[in-house]
Amino acid sequence: MSAVKMDGKALSAKVRGGILAETEELKKRGVTPGLAVIIVGNDPASEIYVRNKEKACAECGFYSEKYALPAETTQEELLGLIAELNQSPQVNGILCQMPVPKHIDEQAVIDAIAPEKDVDAFHPVNVGKIMVGNFDFVPCTPAGVMELLAEYGIDPKGKECVVVGRSNIVGKPMAMLLLHKHGTVTVCHSRTEDLAGVCRRADILVAAVGKAAFVTPDMVKDGATVIDVGMNRNAEGKVCGDVDPAVMDKAAYMTPVPGGVGPMTITMLMKNTLKAAKVQHGL
Repeated sequence: MSAVKMDGKALSAKVRGGILAETEELKKRGVTPGLAVIIVGNDPASEIYVRNKEKACAECGFYSEKYALPAETTQEELLGLIAELNQSPQVNGILCQMPVPKHIDEQAVIDAIAPEKDVDAFHPVNVGKIMVGNFDFVPCTPAGVMELLAEYGIDPKGKECVVVGRSNIVGKPMAMLLLHKHGTVTVCHSRTEDLAGVCRRADILVAAVGKAAFVTPDMVKDGATVIDVGMNRNAEGKVCGDVDPAVMDKAAYMTPVPGGVGPMTITMLMKNTLKAAKVQHGL
């Protein structure tokens, strides 16, 4: 048995097509969704992400603004820019690419973005809304995972769901979204005892630890759905996930890396920006 590859590229193209169609309808009503992206310093990985976000905006028919600030930008200057963008009628979503230079407090940046423009869904208000299940925005990677599960007809209801990793960006919101879909959720981390045993119980296993090939075949139940959120480089410098590719022979469904969860992440950012534009215009 070899797992069905869950094609994030194909689903991403399909979702973006829907976003573009909706954007065209909004434009007829005088509304163009707008996204402002801020990058501080010159982190090469961040620059690639920002370029991809600009490209996605163009594909979806959005208006976009990019602010590339020098590494020596002060926290005060950055917060001043965010305050201006909070007031800008053209901008529905604001995103500050992380990491920021060490002298800037990441949480202060997150807190400064108006919750209704926080399309990354990291602001404490949006985090709280996800907790209670009454949310407009969801962090983009977990949102992309849920979209993939739905596309392949995998319903978390009543299933054992195991999330490996407890970050605020992926692990915790991922657990809440699976819970809202009536999954029975366990969150694992570096201090979990018998991690392999817990993972083997999973009908749906989400790996988000940031370690290449961390999840091995002996940690996976036959016929499980395995979602690999990892984006690492192996010893040869090739992009790889948190899951050993050999798991393909045990799982029923699995996301490849690259081409699985990755393409969905930026697409869900576009979906959040579209939603922000509609909410802000009362549509």
